[in-house]
Amino acid sequence: MSQWRVAAAQYPIDALADWEAYAAKLTRWVGQAAQAGAALAVFPEYGGMELASLDPATMGDLQGSIETVSALLPRVDALHADLARTHAIWILAASAPRKRADGRFVNTARLFSPTGGVAYQDKLLMTRFENEDWGIVAGDRLHVFGTPLGKLAVLICYDSEFPLLARAAVEAGAQVLLVPSCTETMRGYWRVRLGSQARALEGQCYAVHSPTVGEAAWSPAVDHNRGAAGIYGPPDRHAGFAMPEDGVLAIGEESAAQWVYADLDLDHVATLRADGGVLNMRDWALQAGAGALPAVTVVDLT
Repeated sequence: MSQWRVAAAQYPIDALADWEAYAAKLTRWVGQAAQAGAALAVFPEYGGMELASLDPATMGDLQGSIETVSALLPRVDALHADLARTHAIWILAASAPRKRADGRFVNTARLFSPTGGVAYQDKLLMTRFENEDWGIVAGDRLHVFGTPLGKLAVLICYDSEFPLLARAAVEAGAQVLLVPSCTETMRGYWRVRLGSQARALEGQCYAVHSPTVGEAAWSPAVDHNRGAAGIYGPPDRHAGFAMPEDGVLAIGEESAAQWVYADLDLDHVATLRADGGVLNMRDWALQAGAGALPAVTVVDLT
């Protein structure tokens, strides 16, 4: 499928009364995206931390919150899988801490297909708060997901600020970069936004940025959330088609709870890479020092 609509969430962190309140919220959000014609709905980094509010005994404790959310992931993922099937939509679920067999936690986003498939991407580069306060460890592998929508890669928040990761995904075929984020200040938001736009420029591809928004004073993990969802492309043109001059296909109202939509055409990615005004993807290798890239695993979800 060359042409399709993507939905990027500006997703609010809420204190949830019970599981039913979470299920109703997620069902409403996915239903809205599907009704608007989205083929893919992208949720943010650490959006899953709102689930910590379901355990009042631990919701005010950072490590307790991480344990609570991780323990709920099988139930959360079953709900996402059901919604993906029901609405015939792809869903990148909000990332959350996931406890590995060795007892350590990684920050994992999960991609659900309408036909029951699921794939995982762990965050690869940890911020200081994840390293020093949360005890979240890095994943070890970048993936590119082959889907009927094209080839997708997930760069979780800080990962988008490092060009070699995106470049490795692009060389493995990625046409759309999904960037879920969680930033407590506008400086953090702009770092991820600028990273996303730079990666779209370098890879001559689309980047879809989805942040958490709102205040959650009850949470020691995600108490402040600032940002705006955005969908970006390279600011370039080819015969018969032009991306926006600033590369911004769509942008949300800062810190509002909303979906942001854009219509993507992957044929434009191929044409820009072959015959754009500039050829950033091709010319990457001309940089002094260009060399080996991180390993990528290609996962077939078609």
